[in-house]
Amino acid sequence: MSMISNEKSRYTELGNFLKTRRNSIIPAQVGLPAGIRRRTPGLRREEIAQLAGIGLTWYTWLEQGRQINVSDQVLESLSKVLMLNAEERKHLFTLAMKPIPNENYRNAGQLNDTLQHVLDSLETSPAYIIDQRWNICGWNKSACQVFGDFSQINESERNVVYMMFCKNEYMELFDDWEFHAKGIIARFRVMCGINIDDPWITDFTNNLKEKSSDFNMWWSMYKIHSMSDIIKELSHPVVGKLVFEFNSFDVSDNPNLKMLIHTPVQGTGTIDKMKHLVNS
Repeated sequence: MSMISNEKSRYTELGNFLKTRRNSIIPAQVGLPAGIRRRTPGLRREEIAQLAGIGLTWYTWLEQGRQINVSDQVLESLSKVLMLNAEERKHLFTLAMKPIPNENYRNAGQLNDTLQHVLDSLETSPAYIIDQRWNICGWNKSACQVFGDFSQINESERNVVYMMFCKNEYMELFDDWEFHAKGIIARFRVMCGINIDDPWITDFTNNLKEKSSDFNMWWSMYKIHSMSDIIKELSHPVVGKLVFEFNSFDVSDNPNLKMLIHTPVQGTGTIDKMKHLVNS
């Protein structure tokens, strides 16, 4: 299928999505009378256009699947009028080929029991959960045995990027610190691009620039890299060398969270060393 055909299909899907959501809203939900001439229980196109503050002709074109450019502001307005949930809002922006604007930051706080059980089940694999700002908000015993007791770290400093550049005990774990430090900046920049309108990013990076000359130098290089095929070799002060495969997983019911897991590499003795650490 050609690129033009793909784009046409996307806009057709966008139109159908808007239409089904419009038809699912009862007039009373938005303070409108039901009327006696409605052919369907949903809203009319002109009602959606008026509530969203956009032209009827323009909205009609959208539902017809015409390939017109739509602004983030209009998509946000339609999301509210159509009462879209978080997943539906994301789907709307995806169909319109627009980046999803950052929602107001929500501190993850206490993890639910299910997520904590998953972490705890990974007995020999250090694992923790980060939010969209890369703050560490959940962890298992293995992670504390390797990277330090997160519960004893000030919450404002319990951040993967901050620890990599400002916590000496953490930095000294990495055999090739420079390689991993540059990599973490490159991956962090991906998050920053997604959440570019979050003012926290500017404050956080400016603070790190002042605290770390290395961060200041490498941040200006604008390197971009994804989380894939990473091996971490660490020098632990108690058990010596540890070798892990590093992977990142999205948390299905919370798009703001990721679970980061360090799996011991077979044949390196790391599993036995982790068992010693966890059971000590």
